[in-house]
Amino acid sequence: MESVLIDLAEDRVTGALRLDEAGTVYLTDGRVTYAESPAVPRLEDLLTADDRVPAQAVRQARQAATEDRPGGERLVGQGVLTRGELEFCVLSAVLDAAYFLSGSAAHRRGFRPGDRHWLGPQWYFDVAGLSRECERRRAQLDRAWPSGELDTLPVVPLARIPAQRVVLTSLQWEVLVAADSVATPAELARRLGRPAYSVLLAVRRLAAAGLLRVPEAGGRPGAAPTWTGAPAPAPQTPQTSPAPQTPQSSQTPSAPPALPRRPKTTGEPRAGGEPREGAVGSAASARWLPAATGDPTDVNLLIRLRNALEALT
Repeated sequence: MESVLIDLAEDRVTGALRLDEAGTVYLTDGRVTYAESPAVPRLEDLLTADDRVPAQAVRQARQAATEDRPGGERLVGQGVLTRGELEFCVLSAVLDAAYFLSGSAAHRRGFRPGDRHWLGPQWYFDVAGLSRECERRRAQLDRAWPSGELDTLPVVPLARIPAQRVVLTSLQWEVLVAADSVATPAELARRLGRPAYSVLLAVRRLAAAGLLRVPEAGGRPGAAPTWTGAPAPAPQTPQTSPAPQTPQSSQTPSAPPALPRRPKTTGEPRAGGEPREGAVGSAASARWLPAATGDPTDVNLLIRLRNALEALT
């Protein structure tokens, strides 16, 4: 797919590249302006989850969209959401779909000149930048849990966790509450109205923390997975030099941390397409931010230092 998109970008074309059943990539003057895939929640799902935006308003904007006034302009003009909120939601949806479309087969004959997405161009992405972001996300998943075994299996929480206290992000909490031992990460993403990649990353981190049942190692190929409550070995990640007499973080039962105050989930797009901490638009924007996509080492260090101070008091 990437090689075809590079050729289309060099020709500065406008239209849609159909990837059979995998999804569609929309370009405007050679730059990607939207992408969608059945593997991820649609933009409409993200906008209308938890009644953030009225479903009727989105449906009417889509039906009335024209080339001169696309649906995004109608939503902003009606005051349904701000320009910044719409751009941030498009950013999240495109990066989500691009990750699951990467590696899909594509042919130049699948390009349809002039086809446009009903929302209209709200954010512009260069092909090389999208490719780098997909690689970064793939590496981030591997650091969290170095196997794709949980990506398509039902999410099965443990009935009893091996610790007195655990630290969860808001998205991890949502995943655990919504998990019914039947729904896969993709199905949970649609149910929650969250980006599929963010849910997938949350699932892998929950597994690494020993909070999910994982398939037993050494199962027979092609056989139904058998489950165990014991977590697989967590991947090795770089650690900063710990402070003296500082207990380790809560990824193992021997050192459960205190539950911190609920972190803020508001954020704004980073220049490279990655959301970062900061202020943006309104409180509704916080729901569109994939809150579980970052886990800086310095934050872990601060948590360990705080836990050490609490243990001394």
